[in-house]
Amino acid sequence: MRVIASPAVAPVLMLVLSNVFMTFAWYGHLRFKTSALWIAVMASWGLAFFEYWLAVPANRIGSAAYSTAELKTIQEVITLCVFAAFSALYLHEPLGFKQYIGFGFIALGAWFVFQR
Repeated sequence: MRVIASPAVAPVLMLVLSNVFMTFAWYGHLRFKTSALWIAVMASWGLAFFEYWLAVPANRIGSAAYSTAELKTIQEVITLCVFAAFSALYLHEPLGFKQYIGFGFIALGAWFVFQR
């Protein structure tokens, strides 16, 4: 249990959960395009509330183990991974070769950020 509570692991897990909330907030309404826009905005806003309750503490806790640039990089890599799964599983829009190449370049950039 101490590993999960560590400042190196806890923020990563919290950022994964926050990204699930935020991805649904930003893109989940696309399956319901006939509903009123104001309903989509309000539902998205409600989901974002929970995202902030995870992301803000994750960054606060993570700052004990990571630099701000590293935290942002972790966030972006998690965002892409969550989005790729969401796109394929929820929206039924699997990513193609070009998207994976682009994500690979982003992963390479993330690798550089963590080099000492």
